[in-house]
Amino acid sequence: MRWSLSEVWRALTGVQTEPPGWAVLLVALVALAVVVWSTSWQLSRGLVTIAHEGGHALMALLTRRKLQGIRLHSDTSGVTLTRGRPTGPGMILTAASGYVAPSLLGLGGAWLVSSGHVTALITVVLGLLLCMLLLIRNLFGVVSLLATGGAIFALTWYSPPDVDAVLAQLAVWFLLFGGVRPILELRRKRRYGRTPDSDADQLARLTGLPAGFWIFLFLLVALACLAVGAWLLSPLQLPSSLSSLLR
Repeated sequence: MRWSLSEVWRALTGVQTEPPGWAVLLVALVALAVVVWSTSWQLSRGLVTIAHEGGHALMALLTRRKLQGIRLHSDTSGVTLTRGRPTGPGMILTAASGYVAPSLLGLGGAWLVSSGHVTALITVVLGLLLCMLLLIRNLFGVVSLLATGGAIFALTWYSPPDVDAVLAQLAVWFLLFGGVRPILELRRKRRYGRTPDSDADQLARLTGLPAGFWIFLFLLVALACLAVGAWLLSPLQLPSSLSSLLR
């Protein structure tokens, strides 16, 4: 089946109806349970790591640092290798972008989903995964991205639009909740001195501001994204003027 450019554009910009309120609340509770329950979190945390490392990579490109590659590991950790000045705004922004990336991605997804642009969200996510795949430098990372992208494509390609909307809601809620937990974990680990080379510690060395300040800033951004994202996705009716402003 051949699609014209106009048909592709209509598919990408088409607006889908939102799931019923009870479905939105149920999906939010499921996403929260996945993040809170330790077993499910360990199985799904790698998705947050993909967003985390993608944030580092994107900011490195935006600040014109040389991006050498990304590695994803089986313990759900990852590393993004860049080259350039070891200090300065570019390095600071690159180091600061990782922990806030999942929450910001979730907020952007919430805006698209609340506007009914589910197909556009799916396309953007698949495009980002494809771009990231070109930067992966280890086998586990390649397998992880192929599995993630393949699962998203298969689920959305063979499911009806209503199911796509629910799956998109689930992914967005997971990113919004999942963006908070790694920051809380980092805060707890630093108490025991187990993360001397974390992003927060690197930022402390780069800026002279304490690592605790950066962790607080990460958490503030993540909670703000969660609050605004939840507001956008809420099944409750907002005042028309405020709703139009947010959407």
